[in-house]
Amino acid sequence: MEWPAYLDEYEKLVIRMTPPRVMVDNAGCANATRVMIDSARKHGILLEAIQILTDLDMSIKKAYISSDGRWFMDVFHVTDLNGNKLTDESVINYMEQSLGKIQLVGSKSIEGLTALELTGTDRVGLLSEVFAVLSDLQVNVVESKVWTHNGRIASLIYVKDCDSGFPIEDELKIDAIEARLRNVLKGDNDIRSAKTLVSLEVTHTERRLHQMMFDDRDYEQKPIIRTNGDSPIVSIQNCLERGYSGVNVHCKDRAKLLFDVVCTLTDMEYVVFHATLDTTGDRAYMEFFIRHTDGTPISSDAEKQRVILCLRAAIERRASEGVRLELCADDKPGLLAEVMRTFRENGLNVTRADISTTCDTARNFFYVTDAIGYPADPKIIESVRQKIGFSKLKVKELPLIYHHKAERDDHPPPAGVGGAVLVSIGSLVKRNLYNLGLIRSYS
Repeated sequence: MEWPAYLDEYEKLVIRMTPPRVMVDNAGCANATRVMIDSARKHGILLEAIQILTDLDMSIKKAYISSDGRWFMDVFHVTDLNGNKLTDESVINYMEQSLGKIQLVGSKSIEGLTALELTGTDRVGLLSEVFAVLSDLQVNVVESKVWTHNGRIASLIYVKDCDSGFPIEDELKIDAIEARLRNVLKGDNDIRSAKTLVSLEVTHTERRLHQMMFDDRDYEQKPIIRTNGDSPIVSIQNCLERGYSGVNVHCKDRAKLLFDVVCTLTDMEYVVFHATLDTTGDRAYMEFFIRHTDGTPISSDAEKQRVILCLRAAIERRASEGVRLELCADDKPGLLAEVMRTFRENGLNVTRADISTTCDTARNFFYVTDAIGYPADPKIIESVRQKIGFSKLKVKELPLIYHHKAERDDHPPPAGVGGAVLVSIGSLVKRNLYNLGLIRSYS
């Protein structure tokens, strides 16, 4: 195991001697499964725990987080994406085993494939050109994720050589791939530098996409069009007597929301010491008490504004715009290039994509809008389906991401969102200790 540079020998010893303890309770809550974790604290452990839960397609409906001192104690109320408690014992056992090893394992990467990282200016037909180039170079796309935000695009594409079926390691071919993709990304008028990178090692895919868009400064760009007007509300106040900065977030609930926020805070080198998440209907209320990794709170108005912009961007990147289409077909060379060309020829823009291949079957999801970001004409969607095949390309409803039967309890949404006053840090700590089962009352 490779230890972070900031850990001293005592902290490493504590981590070795105190592996995480995980408890899963299906009886104590009527509408969710409670997952309780306590372990020695280290930077990033909260993100690792949330990452495991979200990678298992679990929806986190409530969370109580406390990690002062050298100890980390969390409670998560989770369901499946349909709002049901967890009942599959194999999933529960796998979750327990994975959470019990979060101190010892690093981020999961996709082995046996070459990773292509692309960032640049988004435009209609860009992905069609990208996948056409890869098809022409005899590169087989196995998996890919594509995000767009504020006119920028980031994509991780996992590929292998069509002929050998192995990762691409030939330097000349790698150079050719990078050069041609860079030309595609630049287009005719990209005043910002398009970036391409070929790698055999990557971090967690979605975390890496956040990092790529952060490095591309998508949070500084103005949205080209906003179709729903439901922007996240983020506010920050310093709690000087406790040495924390309090961050409040109020937005629409959706899958992986907590992961996106904590991922951004972690990669910006902030540590979450205390936090709560509460969801009511389709709304989410989050409150975090954070410091820099050096122990200091946010120190200036400029830094506050930067954190606010970055958190808004993190929430908006995965927000689903457009019609959700599912492509399920036998995989073949050039399949993606054909599908993307059909989208482009019919004026459809892909705002997000999730591409995967299993046992020679391609199962891909696309979110599409018209050329300027408005909802696509249903007649055009049906025309595209006819050309690709009605049985292959289907219109899918957006996944259910919140409970219709929301859990009712005595805890109101965290105060302080949208101009209200932050709750006191002492009250928050007591509430978290109560939910962790360490005290009988927090009143």
